Amino acid sequence: MLQIELNTGPEWSDEINWLKRSEEAAKAAFSVSSFGDLAEQNFALEISIKLSNNDEVQELNAAYSGKDKPTNVLSFPLVQQDLLESLSNSDDGEVLLGDIILAHGICSQEAKEKSIAMEDHASHLTVHGVLHLLGYDHQVEADALIMEAMEVKALENLGIANPYAEQHI
Repeated sequence: MLQIELNTGPEWSDEINWLKRSEEAAKAAFSVSSFGDLAEQNFALEISIKLSNNDEVQELNAAYSGKDKPTNVLSFPLVQQDLLESLSNSDDGEVLLGDIILAHGICSQEAKEKSIAMEDHASHLTVHGVLHLLGYDHQVEADALIMEAMEVKALENLGIANPYAEQHI
C-alpha cells in the first residue's frame, strides 16, 4: 500500500489539502507506470514529500547535483532502478521508495507564468517526482517523450490539463 509522509513548510497555503493532493498525484503516477501494482501490495511503500522553499531546494540542488540554484522539484530515489521489479516479492513491512522536495517560490512563479492553479502545478511536479523515483528520466529525448506522455496521462486522470500543450520540453 502506498503511503505518503508529508512535511509542509509555512509558505504553502493551509487552505489546500496538500496530503490528499500528494496522495492522488503519487497514485496517478504509479497507475501510468509499469510499476502500478507496487502501490497495491501488502507492504507499506512510503514516499516522503517535503513542500519547502527555494533556499532549501537550492542547498540540496548544489549538494547533490552541483547546481547552485533552486529548481521546482528534486527527487531522491532510495531504491535502485534495477531492484524495483523485485519489490513485489518483498515481505518487509515497509519499503522507503524515496524523497521528493518542491520549492514554493519556483512552483508559485511557474504556476503564475502558466496561468494555472498552484495546486495543479504542485500535483504535476509530484507526478514528475514520483516517476523519477520509479526510474523514469528525461535526459535523452526519447525518454523525455515517454515520461512526458506518462505525466500527461496521469494528470488527465486527475482532471488536470496537459501542461505541455503550448510548449515542449
